[in-house]
Amino acid sequence: MRYMTFRVLAAGLGIMALALVAGCSQGEQTLDAPVRFDGSIFGSFYQVTVAEPLTQSEADALEKGFLAELESVDETMSTYRDDSELVAFNNAPLDEWQTLPKPLIKVMSISQQIARQSDGAFDVTIGGLVNLWSFGPEAEPKAIPDDAVLQKRLAQVGFDALEVDADANRARRTRDVFVDLSAVAKGYGTDRVAHYLDQQGIENYLVNLGGDLVTHGYRDTEEKTPWHIGIEKPQAKQRSAQYVIPLSDMSVATSGDYRNYFEQDGQRFSHTIDPRTGRPITHSLASVTVANPSNARADAWATAMTVLGDREGMALARAQHLKVLMLIRDDDSWKSLASPAFAEFFGRKFMTDHQIQVADEPVAETQG
Repeated sequence: MRYMTFRVLAAGLGIMALALVAGCSQGEQTLDAPVRFDGSIFGSFYQVTVAEPLTQSEADALEKGFLAELESVDETMSTYRDDSELVAFNNAPLDEWQTLPKPLIKVMSISQQIARQSDGAFDVTIGGLVNLWSFGPEAEPKAIPDDAVLQKRLAQVGFDALEVDADANRARRTRDVFVDLSAVAKGYGTDRVAHYLDQQGIENYLVNLGGDLVTHGYRDTEEKTPWHIGIEKPQAKQRSAQYVIPLSDMSVATSGDYRNYFEQDGQRFSHTIDPRTGRPITHSLASVTVANPSNARADAWATAMTVLGDREGMALARAQHLKVLMLIRDDDSWKSLASPAFAEFFGRKFMTDHQIQVADEPVAETQG
């Protein structure tokens, strides 16, 4: 399953707002729109763009507020912090119900729902396997694990080993699994920032948390133009957009195996671990983008699709009416495949103009 570093960097809450306006000063000077905030968070980056004018004090207060939201998520769900609620849960005795914060219960509940719907392709009890393959907080040397050890950990994995009682805000582990919420918690953090901006009366914004995005309103409030979101080409050595999609009042998350991996003896090992085999994925699906009102759900579904591959994944996307775009390796080019729900949301003309084929139609080849 996809692993994302979930840790606040040392700079943390000390990072100040960076406004895209020359010569702005402290005090009540108005910063022209767009106002952008950039910094490091969760071992990745955050970028929040507000398409409305703000005073400097408003901008400072806004960033302090949404960073506090992210710090709260980190304190609750990080696997890197010994004092996090999730680490305490993983260290609690087996078969004993633990009362947990509502945000943690919410993310566990979302995870378990998608685990059931994906028949275990998404599974947050996979943390022990993620660690074993050197993509987790154990920070072992990047190497192929011993098969006997792998099989032992695989035998423990299974979403049935995590029981969540949302009504009572409690959960328990029934086997010695390591619950890792990294493939959903970053999306949840993105949702939290968006919700905070809503509460502050901000109507036009883009939140980008390590590639997980939420949009609201417009990027140009006068022209009523939507935000433009780039979907990267699935290549490791350079970053460029394969497609640019218009987006308003929606979130997207992308999962891919083309950046976080290691190589040994000429073989490439993806950071995406299949919970059913305990091993990195080996199929040709390189990138999955999911659009969903909830970025936490988009994040989790993108991981599930990546594990399943293009055929199983698209079949599930159709069954669940998910908005999914897949980029599939084909030698030096890419095949682009969208679910019917994705095509209907973004428009059939967009699919035709960009040579994106819809599932059940011949798959179009797009040059890399």
